[in-house]
Amino acid sequence: MAKILVVDDDKLLTDMISDCLSAEHHVVECSLNGDDARERMQNYHYDVIILDWGLPGISGLELCKKFRFDGGTTPILMLTGRDTISEKESGLDSGADDYLTKPFHMKELSARIRALLRRIHPAKSNVLVAKNIALDPAIHRVTRDGAEVQLHPKEFALLEHFMRNPNQVFSAQSLLDRVWTSESNVGPETVRTCIKRLRQKIDVDGQASLIENVYGVGYKLTLE
Repeated sequence: MAKILVVDDDKLLTDMISDCLSAEHHVVECSLNGDDARERMQNYHYDVIILDWGLPGISGLELCKKFRFDGGTTPILMLTGRDTISEKESGLDSGADDYLTKPFHMKELSARIRALLRRIHPAKSNVLVAKNIALDPAIHRVTRDGAEVQLHPKEFALLEHFMRNPNQVFSAQSLLDRVWTSESNVGPETVRTCIKRLRQKIDVDGQASLIENVYGVGYKLTLE
């Protein structure tokens, strides 16, 4: 699961991309103009940004440059109808990590997103393991001691986030920023409820919970 921002003024295209990536269990937000995208990029965390070059107002090229100048490190996939070598060079030099020329096939877009995510989370195996819990993002499957555990999408996304970042403490707000869309009408209580349900499904009676409360700070998945 990744949180992905799609920026393009073509609503039909953003809807198609959103549907495709949501079907792969990603959390997807869409922005139709540069000003809105700039605000989101400044205020929210994303794992990947899909950015159209030709936006109304501030261009995708300028957005990318400013994001990198301000210290943004999120991988950026640039979308554009421009296909000359010099234009591709400009896009990559602006700070983009990859470049996809329109029109494109959704399978290619999906493959490029997976490649960018592998740069963030390099691993010998796609399966994440924490004590007796194994999570396979590719087939959206979780097991406890080898037995499959049925999780709701947000429970799965939350567990995957914890397993990719073991022993790191996250506040309820930071979990909202990473697992829920910014448009969601949710708050810290939503996180607490989701973690409670998740614990009921993955914890073993009589043993300490895999997800630890850090008093006054937040939550972490403990592997020590």
